[in-house]
Formats: sequence, C-alpha cells, structure tokens
Amino acid sequence: MGSDEMSKKKYHVRRFDEIDPVDCPCGKARRAFAEESERLMSLHRVDISRDSRKHYHKCMTETYYVLSGAGIMELDDDAVPLEPGISVMIRPGCRHRAIGDLQILNICIPAFDAGDEFED
Repeated sequence: MGSDEMSKKKYHVRRFDEIDPVDCPCGKARRAFAEESERLMSLHRVDISRDSRKHYHKCMTETYYVLSGAGIMELDDDAVPLEPGISVMIRPGCRHRAIGDLQILNICIPAFDAGDEFED
C-alpha cells in the first residue's frame, strides 16, 4: 500500500519486528507512529541497556509499561522498583532512566521528537 493510500486511512498498523531499532538514552528503541503527520503520539518498544542515561523532555509525557524483566526507575531523586505489569507516567521536566534487564512499551504524547530530549 502506497503512502497516499495510507494517509487516507483512519487507522495505522505497525509491526515492531519490522521497525529498525535506534539508539536512545535508554537503550534500543523501535518507534511506531512517530512519523504520522498528526504527531499525536508514538509507541516504542524499548530494550533497556545497562548504561542507560538520565534524561528529560520539556514537552513530551511518557508512560512506561514494563513487559518483562526487573529493575528500578530513577525519577528525579526517587527510585521505583520495576517488574512486569508496572506502569510509570513521566511528566515533562522529570529526569529519568530505567536500570535493569527490562523490555518496556513507552507511550509518548505528543509523538517522540529528538529535539525534545535533553541530558544534563
């Protein structure tokens, strides 16, 4: 299906296994829906790396949902234990990183924008 046909649809479908992973402060992310013209949201499947870096966003709210693994999430000066089924909403300005052997879904509102990712 061509891009003109897709733009006429009122829905979008993505298969994470067909999305190339990209490096991010958290590890490796496969980002779906970030390219949609409305930029309402994006959905990422992220494999957290051992050397994840603390970062923040000025505009984007993220919600992490832990699919597998265990670890902790540093949120400003707090640490929250992570395990499957835990969800954490992170508002703009909150410095954060996940640590552990984890795979998460990350819901970004509005859609991910590399220009809205900052490290101290």
